[in-house]
Amino acid sequence: MSLYTKPIYDFKVKTIDGKQKILIEYQNKVLLIVNVASKCGFTPQYNDLQSLYDRYKDRGFFVLGFPCNQFGQQEQGTEDEIQQFCAINYQITFPLFAKIDVNGPNAHPLYQCLKESKPGILGIEAIKWNFTKFLVNREGDVLKRFASWTKPENLSKIIENVL
Repeated sequence: MSLYTKPIYDFKVKTIDGKQKILIEYQNKVLLIVNVASKCGFTPQYNDLQSLYDRYKDRGFFVLGFPCNQFGQQEQGTEDEIQQFCAINYQITFPLFAKIDVNGPNAHPLYQCLKESKPGILGIEAIKWNFTKFLVNREGDVLKRFASWTKPENLSKIIENVL
């Protein structure tokens, strides 16, 4: 039986500027939750993530970015440095959160829930790399998991169907 039978809205997260937030604020929204990093080969996906957010935010869509340093030490900066990097290089306006672990004993409970709800290939729950994406519907159900190499621009039709 799942450890996480509730929707994701009950989880508490810390914003990139240090404020506590409960995900209930995103209830009735469609979410794309992504573990991000500033020095990764997939980092240019920030552009496409921002484009998706700009295109669909007025219809109740949010990208939620969670920096993570667990893959190749590609997110070593402080929250302030990450925020500045994203603003200067990619003009990110979607919500960013404090750096977290997505795997291992210190994995954030939100990511434990996401991974358990939608395991990857062969049922493996672990996140394999930066820019793994989870699509969540308005009811807080995790609908789909996308690998790092899945380009955000290729998710438009799926997002439109969920909106």
